[in-house]
Amino acid sequence: MAIGHKNTTKVALLVLLLSLMLSLTASVARNLQWRLSVATAVEVCVKAAVGAPDKLGDCPFSQRVLLTLEEKKVPYRMRLIDLSNKPGWFLKISPEGKVPVYNSGDGKWIANSDVITQVIEEKYPAPSLATPPEYASVGSKIFPSFVKFLMSKDASDDGSEEALVRELQALEEHLKAHGRPYISGERVTAADLSLAPKLFHLVVALEHFKGWKVPESMSSVHAYTQAMFSRESFIKTKPTKEHLIAGWAAKVPKPPNLVVPCWLI
Repeated sequence: MAIGHKNTTKVALLVLLLSLMLSLTASVARNLQWRLSVATAVEVCVKAAVGAPDKLGDCPFSQRVLLTLEEKKVPYRMRLIDLSNKPGWFLKISPEGKVPVYNSGDGKWIANSDVITQVIEEKYPAPSLATPPEYASVGSKIFPSFVKFLMSKDASDDGSEEALVRELQALEEHLKAHGRPYISGERVTAADLSLAPKLFHLVVALEHFKGWKVPESMSSVHAYTQAMFSRESFIKTKPTKEHLIAGWAAKVPKPPNLVVPCWLI
């Protein structure tokens, strides 16, 4: 009986030891897997907010990349770059000091949101965000028209407001003709993820700096912005209105001081 008891004890100890070894092996494997996942994680450098370097900034091109990753459910690490105080490591990977720049996990950094989003599309094809070629340029002239109007000191004289309204009207007609809520109809595509951040800048900045709003008659444009701005991916990646305004504040021309003729004083 004593021998049997000793053998049972030895077996129990061996089982316990084996269990501990298996547990340790699993722990090491999980730790190695975690380290590998961290080492190969997707990284994106984006603009930090003006005056708040720990907050997401107001770059629509950076948001376009973040939107693409969010819509495809690709895990990523976001690195905020203070463009007024660019760190040395950032200038090594982006010599021109521009954002966004993207690393797919292979150590190679890619610039230009057009190139980055195409690389993401090719590497993560599902869900597809490809835009039908005939719709790829829809709304492409809105952002430069918006910037010209925003920077204009006399929009009535230079025609910048009229030009912007014309481009928005073209988007209105496209949405009505090809179905809402998105550029290609029922499915969000890369064209939407490029245009929506720019429209957000348009809506917020023009109302703040010029007291201007998209005409109510453009019901399809309003429905489109509502649909895009309310998407979970957009809410997660957009700057606050305050940070967006701060980003434009230094660029927008100040209105000329009103000079009162001395004979009216």
